[in-house]
Amino acid sequence: MTLLDVSQVSKSFPGVRALDQVDLVVGVGEVHALLGENGAGKSTLIKILSAAHAADAGTVTFAGQVLDPRDAPLRRQQLGIATIYQEFNLFPELSVAENMYLGREPRRLGLVDWSRLRADAQALLNDLGLPLNPDAPVRGLTVAEQQMVEIAKAMTLNARLIIMDEPTAALSGREVDRLHAIIAGLKARSVSVIYVSHRLGEVKAMCDRYTVMRDGRFVASGDVADVEVADMVRLMVGRHVEFERRKRRRPPGAVVLKVEGVTPAAPRLSAPGYLRQVSFAARGGEIVGLAGLVGAGRTDLARLIFGADPIAAGRVLVDDKPLRLRSPRDAIQAGIMLVPEDRKQQGCFLDHSIRRNLSLPSLKALSALGQWVDERAERDLVETYRQKLRIKMADAETAIGKLSGGNQQKVLLGRAMALTPKVLIVDEPTRGIDIGAKAEVHQVLSDLADLGVAVVVISSELAEVMAVSDRIVVFREGVIVADLDAQTATEEGLMAYMATGTDRVAAPDMERLTA
Repeated sequence: MTLLDVSQVSKSFPGVRALDQVDLVVGVGEVHALLGENGAGKSTLIKILSAAHAADAGTVTFAGQVLDPRDAPLRRQQLGIATIYQEFNLFPELSVAENMYLGREPRRLGLVDWSRLRADAQALLNDLGLPLNPDAPVRGLTVAEQQMVEIAKAMTLNARLIIMDEPTAALSGREVDRLHAIIAGLKARSVSVIYVSHRLGEVKAMCDRYTVMRDGRFVASGDVADVEVADMVRLMVGRHVEFERRKRRRPPGAVVLKVEGVTPAAPRLSAPGYLRQVSFAARGGEIVGLAGLVGAGRTDLARLIFGADPIAAGRVLVDDKPLRLRSPRDAIQAGIMLVPEDRKQQGCFLDHSIRRNLSLPSLKALSALGQWVDERAERDLVETYRQKLRIKMADAETAIGKLSGGNQQKVLLGRAMALTPKVLIVDEPTRGIDIGAKAEVHQVLSDLADLGVAVVVISSELAEVMAVSDRIVVFREGVIVADLDAQTATEEGLMAYMATGTDRVAAPDMERLTA
């Protein structure tokens, strides 16, 4: 019996067609895997189902009712559709019970009936087999326990469909087993689950059916029992796409950046599934691409190298000199620069001028007698990088927030280049920018490497990693599983390493899968 029927759903954003006539059918009590590479359109589809976005075309039918695309998220929750995102929607200072029934607390004489609230929460937790104390503050719970609270909260809304986005990304093996037992219990109650995951072994073990998306389109759907991991990898990646790979102008130089046995100190980062004793090196004149799935630990590693998060064990060296990284200031002084993945939140001062955004870390060098900024020198610096990077702007005094994403990224690259770094780490260098700007950013990175900079690129787009890199280091669940020559790497091989930790997967029968 069908619970959810998504038919020919499309969604566009300015300059991007995120979904193109997508279909998805989920049965009652079915665990359905939604698969696809980063950027395949899975998140957009989830947001349409939960009413965070409205579809431009197509229909969504739930329990026999055609849903109004103008629905508010609350309406979808009332209908029985609950979404558990990777970033949980919980209030850490409130208790488990308060989070479960927030805004819907039982009342008596106009006041919250705390005894009934605790009793109702405990009864539901017991019914679901969740070992939680309803009075415990959420802030003290593990990631796995917070996930249980989200599931319990969904069931207080009588959810008939629960969408789980990368639910095991931050869980240990034992916690994954417990989650799967909880999902089996939900299935026994005729609750359906859409299971979004890149961990294809889990998909094989847990899910009944699958749907694969690629480039915003439906690719294939079927029974999980009828496919192997290799089949799913090939469906997600598709046929090989030709693109121009980076051509080195000179051999790489000596090792500039060396990471030896690094493990983070922060509890969030050192949880199972995150970085554990990571070691790698980057030479001057070399671009090292870091590939991996969401939660594999690449961004966490970048923050450790840049001194933004503390290191519990191991060390970082530049030119064979161990660094004491107490803050990003120490990293910058050692010649390390980071262009973060979220340029709007972590990189740009959106209301400030392009001039000030680009020159900010260079102000001391631009100051006369160390006190007053030499504004002429500052303007010259900005003009130099405007020309070098072909930044399109009307005036350097324009707020950076008014630039396109590609030009904002060029400003951040100019900011880093102005300090003549020995090591440049760029996290998601072309996220949210158009194809033309992508090519320009790729050329900037290649030019920097040719000047002798050790460049580390983190990207969720496999084609990008392959295009810009000389070497590709593959992360899976906090450890390095492969170090590959980019010239011979393939998307299928990279995805196999990312999903399974090995490239040993047999070639699937594509005609059978897509028939």
